[in-house]
Amino acid sequence: MSPLFTSKSGSKDEFTSLGDCPWEEDIEYCEGVTRKLGIPFEVKTMQNEYWEAVVSYTIKEIKEGRTPNPDIFCNSLIKFGKFFDKIDDSYSKVATGHYAGVEEVDGRYLLKVTPDPIKDQTYFLSYLNQNQLSRALFPISDLKKSEVRKVAAKYDLPTQNKKDSQGICFLGQIKFKDFVKFHLGELPGDMIDVDTGKNMGKHSGYYYYTIGQRSGLGLSGGPWFVVQKDITNNIIYISRENESIDRERDKFHVTNFNWFAGIPPEDFEGLKVKVRHGPNYYDCTLEFESETSALVTINKPDKGIAPGQFAVFYQNGYCLGGSLIY
Repeated sequence: MSPLFTSKSGSKDEFTSLGDCPWEEDIEYCEGVTRKLGIPFEVKTMQNEYWEAVVSYTIKEIKEGRTPNPDIFCNSLIKFGKFFDKIDDSYSKVATGHYAGVEEVDGRYLLKVTPDPIKDQTYFLSYLNQNQLSRALFPISDLKKSEVRKVAAKYDLPTQNKKDSQGICFLGQIKFKDFVKFHLGELPGDMIDVDTGKNMGKHSGYYYYTIGQRSGLGLSGGPWFVVQKDITNNIIYISRENESIDRERDKFHVTNFNWFAGIPPEDFEGLKVKVRHGPNYYDCTLEFESETSALVTINKPDKGIAPGQFAVFYQNGYCLGGSLIY
């Protein structure tokens, strides 16, 4: 009987004092399910690999003023990467609970979207390679989250009432701001009203803020929005006008493509893009500027696009692959 594996890949012990690690609860749930089903259960420890591949990347991106997406690298480098290596090739297929589908077409493996637009995880899987997709099984690919819970209830599994995971995967109950403070500390700087040039107060460090952010600024007379960051001089520019945020962001540049078909789509009819995980797509066009970069134009402006995020492309119910916004 094939065993259930899980990876212990959460935060390193040096900052577990900030909050509970998610893997502890996950292991308890896995143990409960395997006892119920009578199948073997094995834990693979991958904290060092996770730290080197995912956490260090997150810290680096934050420090350089970009918006990281560690979940994409967690999937491509850890869950479907180092974890696959740990369990070796004796398991030709590995089933996971991701909301995604995989289909073989003419010898290549393609990623399919699922019926649950909110839970669909193809965005986070957009940097898998062909070998990883060839070994992946997604048994809940045709189900919505509500249907998965019904199945769990039918077999009285401990996970039937488990809360949905939210936020960055490796932080668990640790607040993102506490994580940043632990690694980067505080770097006081000015908050400038971009419309008047007036200094409105101090901030704790440019890396605590993202373009479009309106909460946690601690200013009266708002609402205020973060509209620009000067990394070199550690200045946060703010505005009361939401329209001030990235006015021209119906266009953005991308690079570092990962196409599941090996090449870009032959035509752009029906091409869509996501700039973050969630149910929302934009109709889009791609204008290649070189072999490694392109200009993306979306059908309406988005006020939250920032360097370091990922743009993931879709067409006819398939996820075509991803790219990095710069």
